[in-house]
Amino acid sequence: MALDNLADLFHEELRDILSAEQQLVKALPQMVKKASSPELAKAFQDHLAETEQQIERVQEAFTDTGKAARAKTCEAMKGLIAEVSSMMKNDADPDVMDAILIAHAQKIEHYEIATYGALCTWAKALGYENALKLLKQNISEEENADKKLSALAVRINESAMS
Repeated sequence: MALDNLADLFHEELRDILSAEQQLVKALPQMVKKASSPELAKAFQDHLAETEQQIERVQEAFTDTGKAARAKTCEAMKGLIAEVSSMMKNDADPDVMDAILIAHAQKIEHYEIATYGALCTWAKALGYENALKLLKQNISEEENADKKLSALAVRINESAMS
């Protein structure tokens, strides 16, 4: 695809984040199953529900671009999910596995936060007011998920040290 202007770039990155969120919906249930901490499993389950809503918001944001909501494989998310999937195969102490899951979930959250940050900046510049509103909701949820994971990490990392 030719990226001739900021609107083209916005649309292309919107396609990418749609794919990223769709991939995450498939990966989170495995992370829920692997978590030994009930609080961590619940945090992943809650974020799965949020991610499903985020997909709907991203699809709705396409309306402002005048283009159909079509995903483009997000190679970054594909790699992040492959990495956590590989780590989940390790024979690890349950607390250590939870620490692994948190670290990799935060890598994913930080990727999403960076992507939504760029999209929000571009949506504002392009005058995509509805898309901006929707994408701001998504970035807010991603930031909150990251904060929850950080709070859980304090206790879980302490347990994993022994």
